[in-house]
Amino acid sequence: MDAGSGATFGDDVGFLRRHTETVVLGGEGAARVALCPALQGRVAVMTPGGESGPSFGWINRQLIASQRLVPHMNVYGGADRFWLGPEGGQFSLFFPPGAPQDLAHWQTPAPIDAEPFTLVEEQRSRVLLRKTMRFTNASGTVFDLRVEREVRLCPPKANVASVGFETRNRVTNTGAAAWHSETGLVSIWIAGTFAPGAATTIVLPLAPGDGPAVNDRYFGRISAERLVENERAVFFRADGQRRGKIGLPPGRARRTLGSYDPDAGALTVVEYTLPQDAAARPYVNSLWEHQSDPYAGDAVNAYNDGPATPGAAPFGPFYELETSSPALALAPGESAEHVHRTFVLVGTPAEVDGTCASYLGVGVAEISAALRGPAAGRPTAT
Repeated sequence: MDAGSGATFGDDVGFLRRHTETVVLGGEGAARVALCPALQGRVAVMTPGGESGPSFGWINRQLIASQRLVPHMNVYGGADRFWLGPEGGQFSLFFPPGAPQDLAHWQTPAPIDAEPFTLVEEQRSRVLLRKTMRFTNASGTVFDLRVEREVRLCPPKANVASVGFETRNRVTNTGAAAWHSETGLVSIWIAGTFAPGAATTIVLPLAPGDGPAVNDRYFGRISAERLVENERAVFFRADGQRRGKIGLPPGRARRTLGSYDPDAGALTVVEYTLPQDAAARPYVNSLWEHQSDPYAGDAVNAYNDGPATPGAAPFGPFYELETSSPALALAPGESAEHVHRTFVLVGTPAEVDGTCASYLGVGVAEISAALRGPAAGRPTAT
């Protein structure tokens, strides 16, 4: 539940502990982070203000309390969850061989959707989790791997109420065969899920480059009333009212992204591993279709929830900030790591504006104004 709903961090942790093992990380200050090993090691919620502080990170209380599994995806939520890509295409991990790539046949693989991670180390401000997994992609290639996931509390970002953590996500090829592009590669994919708001705006900073940057082909093109692009950033409405997803290719993405909720006074900033030569690296393509280039995918994504079909209930609603590693061509025994850091700062616009401009390249006033009034035009994505 979001801060605006009246839930405190203590409320959410109490609820989680009634239904699943929950570990709380803390340090010398009031910042706290709660994670759930059995819920795929996801970070559930966080706060800058201790037990009585506001709780950030959307969680699906109804589903968690039900103790049941549902088709397609168990939408537990959480401020940071571990997934693997690609979602769609001939090398998809979410569709079986030969199946149509539509919502009816889409299924999140059990190791990242329903199975527990093992808590192997626990300290005051750090934990380590582990999980062995097997996947078969849409082309029939089998992947055996081990995931190690370290969650660590981070120092505050600025001299305001703040909380931050990082997840270090390491994948090791435990199979006997190397992973090759011709038969499919996987990527580390981290998504943070947050409560939407009528005035909440997602910000994806843009690196210089030629041509349109935004990919909005995932679930249908997005109107200019909900998506605006200028030379410095992309602004995407995060109100939980209309389903849509966007992405930036590695050559146009920067190492940060985030969102701003003026009603809660909350600035969310995400930092992640983006290699210096990312534009030259393959990134898996998650579009739900047979792809002419399965490695022309995105480095960052943002998702706004809403009904998948007219009259249907949304998954949440919520919104997501997502980052991915390059495609992993790992030899047997070889490993790769992707780091994803999340910070929430709470304060007046003046108190968070400097951090916002430093990390996202735009100030809070520009973010708040970006999707108001007549739609600002943007180039058509190709």
